[in-house]
Amino acid sequence: MALQSKHIFVNLPVKDLQRSMEFYKGIGYDFNPEYTDEKAACMIIGENIYAMLLVESYFKTFTKRDLPDPMKTPGVLLALSADSREQVDEIVDKAIALGGTAASEPIDHGFMYYRSYQDMDGHYWEVAYMVQQ
Repeated sequence: MALQSKHIFVNLPVKDLQRSMEFYKGIGYDFNPEYTDEKAACMIIGENIYAMLLVESYFKTFTKRDLPDPMKTPGVLLALSADSREQVDEIVDKAIALGGTAASEPIDHGFMYYRSYQDMDGHYWEVAYMVQQ
């Protein structure tokens, strides 16, 4: 039997937790208050999908390795699905209006449309819509 997890928690270091929370709330995400305090916030991305926004000093307590600067070197590319092309545009446009930056030009392959943005900490988010066959 293949290994299957029930949940995914992506841990992301952030410089300013409150600013990051406001950014993601502005896009439309909610937070689980049970797992949110002054050091960390649990952002609900989808059913069983979460991003833990961790203040950099707290993030460093989980590793002895240096943190990369995501503005210079991507540590991870986070790709999320959307329900339509319009939703892709809506999400990325909100992110940019809230202080994020466009990470690339929109890409349209016909069967798949996606755009990407970087948040204020440089984390790279891609939002894609794929035509259902």
